[in-house]
Amino acid sequence: MPSKKSNTLEINMDRLWETLMVSASIGPGKTVGLSRLTLSDDDKEMRDQFIRWSQDARCTVTTDPVGNIFARREGTDPTLAPILVGSHLDTQIAGGKYDGILGVLSGLEVIRTLNDHGIETRRSIEAVCWTNEEGVRFQPPMMGAGAFAGIHPIDWVLAQTDKNGALFGEELQRIGYAGTADRKNKEIDAYFELHIEQGSILDAEGIHVGVVTGGFTSFGAQVVIKGEHAHSGPTPMKKRKDALVGAAVIIAKVNEIGWDYEPDGRTTCARIDVSPNEYGIIADHAEVTIDVRHPNAAKAAEMYQKALGLIPIAAKQANVDIEVLKEWSFGDVAFDPELIHLIRSTAVDLGISHQDILSAAGHDAYHLATIAPTAMIFTPCKDGITHNENEHIEPGYTMPGVNVLLNAVLQRANA
Repeated sequence: MPSKKSNTLEINMDRLWETLMVSASIGPGKTVGLSRLTLSDDDKEMRDQFIRWSQDARCTVTTDPVGNIFARREGTDPTLAPILVGSHLDTQIAGGKYDGILGVLSGLEVIRTLNDHGIETRRSIEAVCWTNEEGVRFQPPMMGAGAFAGIHPIDWVLAQTDKNGALFGEELQRIGYAGTADRKNKEIDAYFELHIEQGSILDAEGIHVGVVTGGFTSFGAQVVIKGEHAHSGPTPMKKRKDALVGAAVIIAKVNEIGWDYEPDGRTTCARIDVSPNEYGIIADHAEVTIDVRHPNAAKAAEMYQKALGLIPIAAKQANVDIEVLKEWSFGDVAFDPELIHLIRSTAVDLGISHQDILSAAGHDAYHLATIAPTAMIFTPCKDGITHNENEHIEPGYTMPGVNVLLNAVLQRANA
């Protein structure tokens, strides 16, 4: 690799790591990770902390109607469209300390580093926290970014409920993040997102930066199965309307579709909710989520249609009614060629190892790519473990990717 240029900037990795560790103490999980669900009290505490850090960095902070937070470092020409750098601060129910969080706090670190060196930029730079990326408590995932991009109507987002019936909009009000900022989503020069890879390629090959060229095409659905209560003892098999059986047929057969499309296909039913879920009684209600992914868009669509085709089979076998309540898709995107070139060339200038890579996970960047030039940078995570409390990164192999982000954003902001 070429030697590092003498005029390139470096982040303060000790400061970024300290910031990450403060985050790691908010919403602790059962072991070493986090369980910081969207619009929970822990989410509020983390949002409050992010705003304090942003204000200390002399940023102007605004929040939009779905709770997306924007921390703006003003450029010398405020009339120019800004650069956005962000990700999410919510986590899985048994999540790691870095998924999404590294991206938001790296955006903040870019601003802090520019402040340290007294460097002005023509364009404003904004560190962004998108609401409900994970989609654990409220579905679908990437909801805040989707609303910002105009993919989801704001009123629809605010009307979504969690499994206990809590309204998204009411929970947003409760924690004090129902904002009023009217952001013009078309007025964005570029969006950058740094994220742990959530795969093992970079870690296994000892490469510091993944230049993300696009994502797996992904389809999702929330399926509702309606049966009828009955006693599990005296009720004959032919008279049963068992919602749990209908769910089980879907789960088992969706899994088989993934195996049929190995090694690139992925199918998952990650969530099942059953009622009454008690001994001795046949379930009258069940909900299942279907998740289908493939790097080839046509194959992903084919897999999804096969998954939907299981619904009448399961309904007949279990003698139940089945309905698709929600559907969503993401990932069928190619990121901006100019920004991809910028990230590659910045990595070369810094002497940092890098390779092109596709993302199999969902990211806010997918929705931003529909409205603005967008790019993603991956950094390694140990053994690719993620959505798991044992998710692990180290400062030494994370810092190079954040330095690529810093210098690429700086070039773009002054272009």
